[in-house]
Amino acid sequence: MEFSSRIIEQAVNEFSRFPGIGKKTSLRLVLHLVKQNEQDIRGLSASILALKEKLKFCKECGNVADEDICLICKDTRRDRSLLCLVEDMRDVMALENTSQYRGIYHILGGLISPMDGIGPEELNIESIEKRIKEHDVKEVIIALSATMEGDTTAFYLSRRFKSLGVKVSSLSRGIAIGGELEYADEITLGRSIAARVPFE
Repeated sequence: MEFSSRIIEQAVNEFSRFPGIGKKTSLRLVLHLVKQNEQDIRGLSASILALKEKLKFCKECGNVADEDICLICKDTRRDRSLLCLVEDMRDVMALENTSQYRGIYHILGGLISPMDGIGPEELNIESIEKRIKEHDVKEVIIALSATMEGDTTAFYLSRRFKSLGVKVSSLSRGIAIGGELEYADEITLGRSIAARVPFE
């Protein structure tokens, strides 16, 4: 791709470092910014700088926050007897978007993956026991991806926390709404039939 300006070329190269953004999309974004007024550009650059300079991680759950404790952990309407364990902040956002969960979260910061040299000690697990005792947690919900690493982590966590006398549960798994049986993989289909529920 040829550029008539080194400034444009540098900006395109920077944007193309984002995941899923190729050179053509990057160029479209840069040309869009060229047409914006200076105030809008300054607002955008200030927002990007704030991600590194001002954004914090919650001291309780590990989620992104503006202060030391995130808005979810601060919310007194939350049911502190429910603790949901997730891999990262994207999972918190996904669960919050359902409006079905009103407990608190704990971000592990990854999954156990022996092939990649990631063991339990690399994850944010040690502080979970403290939170279970402090908040008198009655149920720990393990909400991890249905992958080999997710299942390995879930198995480890369930064994570890059952000894604390709390109920340990996981998300149910099955056929997605709108999905057809013939296109479902065998593991999902098998779990769906094994974990069937009464028809209502």
